[in-house]
Amino acid sequence: MTGDGLPLHLLLTPGQTGDAPQAKALLADLQPRYVLADAGYDSDAIRERIRENHGIACIRPNPARGIEPLDDRQRYKNRHVIERFFGLIKRFRRVATRYEKKAENFLGFIWPAAVLVNLKSIGHTT
Repeated sequence: MTGDGLPLHLLLTPGQTGDAPQAKALLADLQPRYVLADAGYDSDAIRERIRENHGIACIRPNPARGIEPLDDRQRYKNRHVIERFFGLIKRFRRVATRYEKKAENFLGFIWPAAVLVNLKSIGHTT
């Protein structure tokens, strides 16, 4: 997501798939200055990938790791923008209930929902 909450990538995965394995695909072709993520993305490999791209990882440490990596706690507090975006697209019934069984069909409803949420956030719709 950009700093104003606009998505850069949307990656649909099965519900049982973990977060961390998706990081490589989500960060592909991007060189973000900061990467904000929750503890599900806390791994040495992800942090190293962010550093290789000259970015700064603002990732909450996973308590199971037993270490406390340095992170920018003030910047991490802005992660609410990401959570708010997902909350807004879930206001669309077809996104929230996932009536479509095929991933392509479901993603076909997520993209328009994302566009409408973004248009509304920048004041183009009422």
